[in-house]
Amino acid sequence: MSKKQDAIYFDNFIECAGFASKAALMLKDIFRSFDPARMPQWMDQIHDIEHAADKCRHGMTDKLAKAFITPIEREDISALSTNIDTLTDKIEEVCMRVYIHNIQSIRPDAINMLDVVIRGCEEVCKMLEEFADFRHSKKLKEYIIHINSLEEESDRLFIANMRQLHVEPGLDIREIMAWEEIYTYLEKCADACEEIADSVENVVMKNS
Repeated sequence: MSKKQDAIYFDNFIECAGFASKAALMLKDIFRSFDPARMPQWMDQIHDIEHAADKCRHGMTDKLAKAFITPIEREDISALSTNIDTLTDKIEEVCMRVYIHNIQSIRPDAINMLDVVIRGCEEVCKMLEEFADFRHSKKLKEYIIHINSLEEESDRLFIANMRQLHVEPGLDIREIMAWEEIYTYLEKCADACEEIADSVENVVMKNS
């Protein structure tokens, strides 16, 4: 298989991950300039990004179905593509929970968790840019380790933030339940970054 044909797959991974990063940055803009009245408009914009990510993934699926030889195993291509798409989906789901629960103001704790997700998306993009050279890259392992450490940071924030909901005076039960769900989905975003890193690491291990 030619390097040009190989590049189609690796370029698609990078392109699809770019949509996740774009969605995360847009969610940060929403949180920073939050206005409940604008949520329907923002929901549409986030969904447009998610839809573009789906189209990107389907392009990969179509190429994979027609390919005779692939640079890595088909199931690994499929798994990585699915995990990248899941990351974008989870970011959209955070936005959906803010809308569904009719959140009126954004808690700073949520922005802190989102910042970790944004850093995770950035590291995922860097890792995937390096992935095509996975047999020789000296940076790939570093990115994988960093993404795993970001997931651990997200875990710590999640625990602290969930506890804060239950010790902070003046919160009613509906507000607590709403933010519990939003924090849970922010944590799922960090988990999704780690799943992508795990998929890449699996390919490296199988081909080393």
